[in-house]
Amino acid sequence: MRLNHGRHLAYSANVHRGETWPETFQSLNNCALALRESVHPGRPFGIGLRLSRQAAGQLSERRTLAGFRRWLEKNDCYVFTINGFPYGRFHGASVKENVYRPDWTASDRLAYTCLLFDLLAALLPAGVEGSVSTLAGSFKEFDPDAAARKRIFDNLWRCARHAARAGGRFGRALRLGLEPEPLCLMENADETVRFFDELRAHCKNDPRVEECIGVNYDTCHFAIAFEEPRAALSRLVDAGIKISKIQLSSALKARPTIAARQKLKEFADEIYLHQVAVRDETGRRAVHRDLPDALAGAAAGAGSSEWRIHFHVPLHAPAVAPLETTADDLLRTLDWLAGNPRICSHLEMETYTWDVLPPELKARTVVSQLLAEYRWTLHHLAKRGLGALESD
Repeated sequence: MRLNHGRHLAYSANVHRGETWPETFQSLNNCALALRESVHPGRPFGIGLRLSRQAAGQLSERRTLAGFRRWLEKNDCYVFTINGFPYGRFHGASVKENVYRPDWTASDRLAYTCLLFDLLAALLPAGVEGSVSTLAGSFKEFDPDAAARKRIFDNLWRCARHAARAGGRFGRALRLGLEPEPLCLMENADETVRFFDELRAHCKNDPRVEECIGVNYDTCHFAIAFEEPRAALSRLVDAGIKISKIQLSSALKARPTIAARQKLKEFADEIYLHQVAVRDETGRRAVHRDLPDALAGAAAGAGSSEWRIHFHVPLHAPAVAPLETTADDLLRTLDWLAGNPRICSHLEMETYTWDVLPPELKARTVVSQLLAEYRWTLHHLAKRGLGALESD
């Protein structure tokens, strides 16, 4: 939906099952339209697409794309952002570290992302910028060496040039958002600034890289890194890095008591990787690869002051004692945006974990969960003068 200061809000369609375009379209037809009638009737409704490689290829067929454009126009909907992080299957089977494959060393990742930019350029309304979010280069566990980093920078450079060309054909501004995440090449603001410095040097300060590549700021991920939002965002902006999108998401946090560790077992699913950042009383930080790893080593880290767990919980959900959430970090991000309203125009709610949520956090349907998240988000945006509709 269109908000004041030229901002746009959507939910990320990666919450829906389905890896083909017919499955993706069915979810949009069922869920997006139901949400539009509940939260934004009679006004343009923004959509955050999630397209697997298979779905993107199917949508790129001329008749299919034309049909989707007619559907958008008929239903007063528009696409302004695409989640291009998960390349393949994302629900219903173990994903874990495979969500980072192929990474940016691979030509398949480049080709897929360029295809997403072609689709986005063809779908964007006039006067609206477009963004595609993607992983932060690679997963540290893959141990990318100097040659691998060079391939990452080369492929990102090629992608920036492609985005500039695709946008130019349609008169649209397009940007790739690299998404810092625990145990990826970029986990926090300092690592992100260093990565962008290397990227710019490698690309000989090509202005297309500066214009077409930025950061997708996920509030859950930066909270897990124990980054204070105002400091982290200011650090990125001061380094000349554009914020292409802010993903509104909330992580779990807890003191590692016996009761908390017992409760956390309910969140240790077999589908997603749930990295755990631990900060002790001295401020030292360590990251466990997955929640079961942290729980298995809990006795050795019993003196740790706080855990933060990469598990996206509904934005509106109250804390489930003895656990807490990082919703305060999300709200402080909105506080910063209120003071810098022109810095970022794309907001996306990204709670993709409906299938694996414990019963006390799980709404009856995906639509009911998303509706509650919209209401929560619009309430907190309005409190900060960020939520007025563009046409108001």
